[in-house]
Amino acid sequence: MTPVERRTTSGSPVRRKYWSSLRRMLTGSALLSLREEQFFLVLSVIIGSIAGLAVVLFRVAITAVRWLLLGTGLRPGAPRVFIAPALAGLLIAVLIGKFFPRVRGSGVNQTKGALYIYDGYVGSRTTIGKFLTSALAIGSGQSLGPEDPSLQVGAGIASLIGRRLRLSRERLRLIAPVGAAAGLAAAFNAPITAVLFVIEEVIGRWTAGILGAVVLSAISSTVVERWFLGQEPLFRVPEYHLEHPGELIAYAALGVLGGVASVFFVKFIALLRPWLRRLPPWTQYLQPGVAGLLIGLIGIRFPQVMGAGYSSIDQAMNARFGWEILGILAGLKILTTGISFTSGTPGGLFAPTLFIGAMLGGAVGGLEQSFFPQLSIPVGAYALIGMGTLFAGILRAPMTSIIMILEVSGNYSIILPVIVSNTVAYLISRSFQRVPIFDLLSRQDGLDLPSLEEEREVAILRVENALCPFAEQVLDGNGTLFHARHVVQGAKGDFFLVKLPGGRWAGVSRQTLLELEPEGSESLGSRLHMFIPALYPDQPLETALRHISDWPFLPVVHRADPAMLIGIISVQDAINAYRNAGVEEPEDRLPPN
Repeated sequence: MTPVERRTTSGSPVRRKYWSSLRRMLTGSALLSLREEQFFLVLSVIIGSIAGLAVVLFRVAITAVRWLLLGTGLRPGAPRVFIAPALAGLLIAVLIGKFFPRVRGSGVNQTKGALYIYDGYVGSRTTIGKFLTSALAIGSGQSLGPEDPSLQVGAGIASLIGRRLRLSRERLRLIAPVGAAAGLAAAFNAPITAVLFVIEEVIGRWTAGILGAVVLSAISSTVVERWFLGQEPLFRVPEYHLEHPGELIAYAALGVLGGVASVFFVKFIALLRPWLRRLPPWTQYLQPGVAGLLIGLIGIRFPQVMGAGYSSIDQAMNARFGWEILGILAGLKILTTGISFTSGTPGGLFAPTLFIGAMLGGAVGGLEQSFFPQLSIPVGAYALIGMGTLFAGILRAPMTSIIMILEVSGNYSIILPVIVSNTVAYLISRSFQRVPIFDLLSRQDGLDLPSLEEEREVAILRVENALCPFAEQVLDGNGTLFHARHVVQGAKGDFFLVKLPGGRWAGVSRQTLLELEPEGSESLGSRLHMFIPALYPDQPLETALRHISDWPFLPVVHRADPAMLIGIISVQDAINAYRNAGVEEPEDRLPPN
């Protein structure tokens, strides 16, 4: 029995009886007529509802910890700010070292690992530990966010339910991303953004079944979250209208600064994290406390950088800070987030990325208003677009970043500025930091998880890249068998294509053709009963490999005229095409030292 199977079947008799009853209820007469795909969709709604409730409890826990450690005032006292993050960091280090060793990091890579390595398994202890340690870290003021931990908590809940209901191995692999979408949607109150992020960065492939399950779980979790916490969005977004095309130049400038800041942030983490890990093992118990101490020192003067910082983002979008303060906050957030994250403190990069983007965007907007008042672009618009810009540059999810800003603002006129700024930042980030941050973190951990960005960039080989001309004469299916035998006698090949009426094709070997006895004027096509599949030049090369096993080669025909032969393709042709593509393993695929 495998370790996963032992974990799945363990538990008290009462607990096993409970899950058996639930499984019978869900697969009983009410759902007996449903196919497995439909049952999976129903289960996605259940997972989304439970994950949404868990995220509500998670946010309540963060608030409770903050009130307990930092007080209920808008500006905590200096002693609390200085001491609380350090003491909480020491407690978190003990919890991680003694009870929850797998809760370090944001949670995104852990969910990807569950999908690609562990057959959808996310341990219950890890889920509970992520909930507790992340709530303690964020509530005490560590510069991290709740979205990524919520994503992993949702994945853990889905994994537990899937194991207890004994889903098939394929479904169990996909159940974790379904819960991940539910957790992220409830944490950010943005279901569309959650769906795109999970599919773009975790699953990496679009199918109707996966998309439907992810969408249903995200929507149901958002409904539950809004039921308990209200309909209000996270941010009060100011009105914005694109008045003049010249404004796009200003947003392109924001994209340049955002791209530079993104590269600096990722490289800062890429250098500091392995350096801290090379320190003696006993220092692992001190690093979160030291990180909390440094953040507390900064927080005495700038408490805005502590925690997720949602209220400060809201203030930045409504022009409550001067551009100098916004620039300082952006720089300090890069520093404090890097310190918190690399120390091994559990928490996410989602909220800090948005914070840095909002502050940097607001600083650029305030500065440009000082020097170019004729632009008359509100600072809040810069802050909002800056959020998407840093999201595209740091997390490298360009489609998610665009839809996120649209979903948060509800303003379609902001789409063009967002596309301009995000594209510039994304291209700069890709040019100077080849490995996306989540791929970088997984390789530092010794795991080579699929890089979905790299997969998107791989050129797809198609049938036209491997096809060869057909050197022999095509046999006419309407012609007589006697004529066909006469044609092949002077040919060199051993297998021939036969063109049939209606654009269909057949194949016949020389030996078979010579063994057929002519019966009057009977046509060649009437004696052949096995059709050969035809391919189109634009189809993926793997399509040819799936159909070619029973034939020496397959015909490649024109889409507009299936009777028009363009060429043929064999297994060897396909292999040569892959070999000639020259796809080599880049150096940055190896785990960093």
